[in-house]
Amino acid sequence: MKITVLNGSPRKVNTSFMVDAFVAGAEEAGHTVEVIQVGKMKIAGCLGCEYCHGKGEGQCIQKDDMEKVIPAYQDCDMIVFASPIYYFTMTAQMQAAIQRVYSIMKPPKATKAALLLSSMSPNVYDGAIGEYKGILGFMGIEDMGIFTAKDPENGSDELKQTIYDFAKGL
Repeated sequence: MKITVLNGSPRKVNTSFMVDAFVAGAEEAGHTVEVIQVGKMKIAGCLGCEYCHGKGEGQCIQKDDMEKVIPAYQDCDMIVFASPIYYFTMTAQMQAAIQRVYSIMKPPKATKAALLLSSMSPNVYDGAIGEYKGILGFMGIEDMGIFTAKDPENGSDELKQTIYDFAKGL
C-alpha cells in the first residue's frame, strides 16, 4: 500500500515523533510511505475562486508548495493527517493543505486514513477529530485509527510502540 503522511507541524518535536513511529511500522510491514512536511511549506488557503472547477480543470490557480502535495495525495492508497493542536485544531499550515484539496475534491485512490494529534494539554482534540471525521465522511474514506498524545505521553516508549504496532498491522 502507498501511504502519504501530511505532517502539519512546523517543528520537529512531538508530532514528528508520532510520524516517525508510524513510518517505521508501516515500512516494516512492506508499505511505501511518503512524508510531506506541510508545516514547513508555503501553502496559501483556498480562495474560493472556482478556477479549479472551471478553466483550471482540477488545477488550482495558485502556484505554491501545494503543487508538491497534490501528486502524492492523488497517488496514495491511504492518507495520514498528523498535526499538533494549536488552539483547539490542526495547524494553519495543515488547514491550508486540507482546504486546497478542494481542487480535486478527494484523493482518487485512497480508501483509508488515520489521524495523529499531539498537544501539551488534555481535552483539546474534539475540533480536529470532528473535522477529520467530516472529511472522511465526505470523501468516503475509512478511518483506520485516531491517536492523540498529551504530556507526558508525548515522546514515550509506550506511544511509540502503540503507533508502530498500528502501522505495522495495516
